[in-house]
Amino acid sequence: MKFFASCGKGLEYLLADELAALGCTRATAAMAGANAEGTLADAQRAVLWSRVASRVLWPLAEFDCADEHALYAGVAAIDWPAHLAQGDTLAVDAHVSGEAITHARYAAQRVKDAVVDVMRARTGTRPDVDVESPDLRVNFVLRKGRAFVSIDLSGGPMHRRGWRTKQGEAPLKENLAAAVLLRGQWPKVYAQGGALLDPMCGSGTLLIEGALMAADVAPGLQRHGNELPTRWLGFDAIAWRALVDDARKREAVGMNALRPAFLGRDTDPHAIRAAQDNAVLAGLAGLIEFKVGDIRSLDAVAIPAPTGEGETSRGLVVCNPPYDARLAAEPALYRALGDALKRAVPQWRASLLCGDAALSFATGLRAQKKYQLFNGAIECTLIVCDPVAPPQHRRTDESGNEVAPVLSEGAQMVANRLRKNLRKLKSWREREQVTCFRAYDADLPEYAAAIDVYTTDEATPRTFLHVQEYAAPAEIPEDVQRRRLNELLAAAREVFAVPRENVALKTRSRGKGGSKYGQMDSRGEFVTVREGRARLRVNLFDYLDTGLFLDHRPLRLHIAEQAQDVRFLNLFGYTGAATVQAAVGGARLTTTVDLSGTYLEWCADNLRENDIGGTRHRLVQADALTWLEADTQYYDMIFCDPPTFSNSKRAQDFDVQAQHVRLLHAAVERLDENGVLYFSNNFRRFRLDEAAIAEFAQIEDISARTIPPDFERDARIHRCWRLQRRRTGG
Repeated sequence: MKFFASCGKGLEYLLADELAALGCTRATAAMAGANAEGTLADAQRAVLWSRVASRVLWPLAEFDCADEHALYAGVAAIDWPAHLAQGDTLAVDAHVSGEAITHARYAAQRVKDAVVDVMRARTGTRPDVDVESPDLRVNFVLRKGRAFVSIDLSGGPMHRRGWRTKQGEAPLKENLAAAVLLRGQWPKVYAQGGALLDPMCGSGTLLIEGALMAADVAPGLQRHGNELPTRWLGFDAIAWRALVDDARKREAVGMNALRPAFLGRDTDPHAIRAAQDNAVLAGLAGLIEFKVGDIRSLDAVAIPAPTGEGETSRGLVVCNPPYDARLAAEPALYRALGDALKRAVPQWRASLLCGDAALSFATGLRAQKKYQLFNGAIECTLIVCDPVAPPQHRRTDESGNEVAPVLSEGAQMVANRLRKNLRKLKSWREREQVTCFRAYDADLPEYAAAIDVYTTDEATPRTFLHVQEYAAPAEIPEDVQRRRLNELLAAAREVFAVPRENVALKTRSRGKGGSKYGQMDSRGEFVTVREGRARLRVNLFDYLDTGLFLDHRPLRLHIAEQAQDVRFLNLFGYTGAATVQAAVGGARLTTTVDLSGTYLEWCADNLRENDIGGTRHRLVQADALTWLEADTQYYDMIFCDPPTFSNSKRAQDFDVQAQHVRLLHAAVERLDENGVLYFSNNFRRFRLDEAAIAEFAQIEDISARTIPPDFERDARIHRCWRLQRRRTGG
């Protein structure tokens, strides 16, 4: 059975991993939640044990919902007496999007009306509404004309653990606190004997959540006590009580073994008193040391060791420093936080929830990982540093002046090649104002990777490196691969003088079927770069590709030069970089077709980045070939860059070698009399069926003209042809 667990935005991947660890047969991240497959027992276990989820929703019905009448009829078709006992109370939470029904409160009212009418007709009595603590909480979602009715198994917000009675001015939800701890690998740090420090602890949320996590206390245990989370008639009360009994046994063992390894500080004595009271209610009296103190004096604090003797050398710092408008965040405070952590706990790990990227940068700390999270409606940046202050290996000459760090022999070879490539490309880059380019492409065969440089289009430009490892021969030992990759990274960081957090690394790992790319980051971080007159958004960390194919740069710029007043069609549009170039070049109309909604949203963002909008720029989510063969419009310019192969569940399988003649024939049919089609693909073994295409189009191979200087080392990175309608008649 499939069910859904909701969470705050940015926590989806953590939640999916957690649900899988809790026994679900499958869990995948979705928008603001995770879709899970499992039994009712798995869902009930998630209610008790999930630290990240906000709700756990068990589905009852799904139906088309074009208007309020369909809503009422769909809800009324559910056998409500099988779910709600006579005399029990009811509450409805509704979430709607689209044009059919625009008010969530009205939708909730109509759902309630349908439930009440069914219950009254079947049992003779109607249930009362209790929005605070109902016996049954129903969840209704309307999205894209489709309605989903579910039972809220959690009975209410799961972030409310049951111990908080006092809070500061800007409280942190407990499930977001759990995410900060998990991203900082707190369970692992504690298991290795580490301590937990929050130097701006407020009402103690992070420390209390961390202590309960270390003690293996189920987050839903105190919230529900001896009560069922819901009185839904389908709820398995016997299984729930068995879960609770087991959780209580685990709590007893964990609390008995819990070390006093928790320290909180805050400048506000009222916040410290609130934190102490909350800790008592959480059953942690005496286990967390709270003190009044300023962050600037943190270096004078003794951090308790696991044994109680001296100080521990490793631990985790967690912090939610002020950042919203009410608390008037100051970069100086973030700088003081970073400086204090470097002095007091330089070898510790840190997981800091900052207001935004600028404030996280103000700490002066180098982040190994960055994540975009939401504290309520406030978008935040979570940075993870390990360690807080990386050791600085400094060398000086005979006069005491600092000199560059020594690279290994292999790393020095890579650095020399990088500098040679930069010298070779310098005049071209300056002349063409190229800020994103390929600097290295396995020039030294044993250092098999591509290094692309991305410089942001900002008042103070930042440089990022995108490093993509190539598959090594099977006979190369993994330790040799790792050493070579580390040497390549060391060389790249020295040559380009970029911090570690500005290097996006895509590594290969060996698994079944051979090498494959490992899991990407999930930072949700986009940066904007410039190409010609266009500004384009790229994501360097979250996907295998960045959203911008650098080898197609000359063709995109050519499209911009030729686009004045044309009707432009972009097939397999990806993130729409070619569409943007056509639009900034003066295209009269643009149409972008892609099967992926994510790519089309990205394309829309790229258009907005260039102040381009309106009905003249159409985005179509469809299978490109099917759509093309049904289209009746004509175009002056078409760009077609299909994938090598696609087997999406939402469309027919596509193979560029097998279907390119059909594709090109359909595209040429849509060209105006003097129109031009640019066809490109990156399949290295591709063979164009010139004889078949010559029957309906004139063909010109323009590949050499579309390979930029930074890709000349791999002249077959792509092939490109220019096609026009074959003229008939005398």
